[in-house]
Amino acid sequence: MQAWGTMMVILTLLMVATVDTKIYGRCNLAMKLEEAGLNGFLGYSIGDWLCVAHYESGFDTSFVDHNPDGSSEYGLFQLNSAWWCDNGVTPTQNLCHMECRDLLNRHILDDIMCVKQVVSSRNGMNAWNSWTRHCRGHDLSEWLKGCKMHAKPDIERMTP
Repeated sequence: MQAWGTMMVILTLLMVATVDTKIYGRCNLAMKLEEAGLNGFLGYSIGDWLCVAHYESGFDTSFVDHNPDGSSEYGLFQLNSAWWCDNGVTPTQNLCHMECRDLLNRHILDDIMCVKQVVSSRNGMNAWNSWTRHCRGHDLSEWLKGCKMHAKPDIERMTP
C-alpha cells in the first residue's frame, strides 16, 4: 500500500510540474511577442522571433537540449546555461540573472527580457544558428500569415 501512495505522490508531482508548460500556437505566440515589444526591437520583426522559436523549440516552453560541452539550452528560444541563465550545474555568466528553470513555463515575459539582452549583444540574432540557417535573408511574412495582429513583415529586410 505504501508503494501505491508513493507512486500517486510522484504522479501528482509530475502532473503539477508539467501543467505550467505550453506549446504555443504560431499566432498566439506572435501576439504575445508583439505585446511584449519585440516587433521592431533592434530592427527584428515578429517573423524573425517566430522563425527562431520554431526552429529552436517548436514553440514548446518545456524544451531542453543538452550540449556536448555540458551546458544546456532552455525554453522557447533555447537560452544557453553557460551564458544566459543558471541551471545549478554548468558554470555560467548568467547574463540574464535568472534560473534556467524559469524559462520552462508558460510565463514568457522573463524569456522575452532575456532574449532582448541576447539580441542586444554584439552578435544580434546571429547568436542563434537556427536564425542564420533558416531565417536571415528569407521572406518571413509566412510566419504572420493568418494572424490577426498589428505586426507586418519588414519587406526591406528580406533580401540578404
